This record gives sequence, structure tokens and C-alpha cells, in this order.
Amino acid sequence: MPVMRWLACLLTFLSGACAAAQDPLFAALNHPVPGGVAVIDITTKIKKGTTTEVRFLEKRVLVTRTKVGKTLAIVGIPLSTTPGTQRITITHGTTQSSADFEVRNKVYREQRITLKSNKHVHLSDEDLARYKREATLQDNAYQQFSQGHPSNLILDRPVDAPLSSPFGLKRFFNGEARAPHSGLDFAAPTGTPIKAPAAGTVILIGDFFFNGKTVFVDHGQGMISMFCHLSVIDVTEGQRLERGQVLGKVGATGRVTGAHLHWNVSLNDARVDPAIFIGMFTP
Repeated sequence: MPVMRWLACLLTFLSGACAAAQDPLFAALNHPVPGGVAVIDITTKIKKGTTTEVRFLEKRVLVTRTKVGKTLAIVGIPLSTTPGTQRITITHGTTQSSADFEVRNKVYREQRITLKSNKHVHLSDEDLARYKREATLQDNAYQQFSQGHPSNLILDRPVDAPLSSPFGLKRFFNGEARAPHSGLDFAAPTGTPIKAPAAGTVILIGDFFFNGKTVFVDHGQGMISMFCHLSVIDVTEGQRLERGQVLGKVGATGRVTGAHLHWNVSLNDARVDPAIFIGMFTP
């Protein structure tokens, strides 16, 4: 084995994913940082013919097999995760084991915005009650775990437009911290068709306070996409979508200042950087 390739595998092995790194598909996905994805080879941890269930932070994890017979766990890492050693649990049949992996540090950009009126910073009691009701619906959607495998793990861009805001951006309004940006924003004009980045089932649609007209799509095994601020929703709950099928159109609904698409991707109920899945991730 060439020296550089050996060194690359040695380094990747420290994060539990050397075998995955030899496969270009999964090497592309392995970015074990807060808000990233860890690809962990669990082939030696399981027995053939047994049902395998993997969990991270008590959440079910996507498990896939490669063309060369490797079994890999595709783990979403929450933004709140502390860098260092983390552990997944693996249940196969009646046996349980574990595998450790390393989460590296990543520094995300900050954005500080000053608003003239605090009414745009603090919600009224009525708006807060609405937000809490809607948050429960959306949390339930993120937590769904269907058995079907995603049609493709390298996702298509939902719109052909430039990025306008990155994942993980830390926002401060009048000095007060807000939740980090949980997806990618695309600067697309109103009416631009939005296409499903992979096949899936529509599990929730709504017109929400912050997100505006929104579509949630379950791609399988805990991989969930959310599309926000749509002008038009072209699908219904329970509808099966094919890869590339139009699900709606870009708009400016909800709490936004202009038309764009906000797209986020969730794995095992962790919001992760969609740029990983479209080949645009930067360390």
C-alpha cells in the first residue's frame, strides 16, 4: 500500500472509519465535527443474519452496507456535541456492543445583527404559544425512523442557486444569542421549483410562524429533509416522492426578509450540514 494512502487510512482509523475512507462515497460523508457526520465501520461488531440496531445518544442511526460487504453506521452529530470521544451502541440479535469515535472541533462563523425594535427579538405571548405548538409538530417529524433505506446518500441540490447563508452560523440579535443556523440558504427567486434531493415520503406540511410554508420529507432510516419559506406547496402529507420530483416553489413566507430556500438535513434527530451531502463541505 502506498505510504500516503497508509497514512490517510491510519488517521481515519482513529475516528473509526478507515474502511469507509477507502470508498469514495463514504469518505465524502465522513466529517466528524459538531453538526457533521461520522461514518463508522461496524462490520466486525455484528453477525451475519442478525438484525442490527445502532444508537447514538439514544437515537436510532442509519445503517448501510457497501458494495464490498462492509456495514457502516452513518451518524449525525448534533451541533451541541462536545469534541472528543463519543460512543455508539450496537445491538445485533441478543448481543450488544459499542464503538468509539472521535469528534473534532469546528469553529462556525458569527453574525451580529442590531434591530431598532425589540419586538423582532422577543415574541408576544400569542406568537410564543403558536411557536411552541408548531415546534412540537416539527420535533415529532424529525424523530421519525422508517425502515426503508435512502435512495441515495449523496444528495442532489434542491435548487440550482448560489448559497446565501451557511450551516452553523451563530446569530446574535441585539446582543442576544439565537439558535445556530440549522441548514443552508439558497438565494433563489420566488417561484423557483424545489426538487426532492432523494426519494422519500412527505411526513409534514404546514404554514409555520418562523418557517412559513414548509415541507418535511422522510428519506428513510432517520434521514429527514426540511424545506422552508415556500410560496407554493405542490405535495400532500403521505405522498411518495421520486428523486428530482418538484415538491414546491421558493418563496418568502414566514419570518424572512426576502425570497430564498432554507433546506436542512437531519440524521438521527441531529441537524447536520447539508453541504456534506452535496460535496460543498468546508472543514
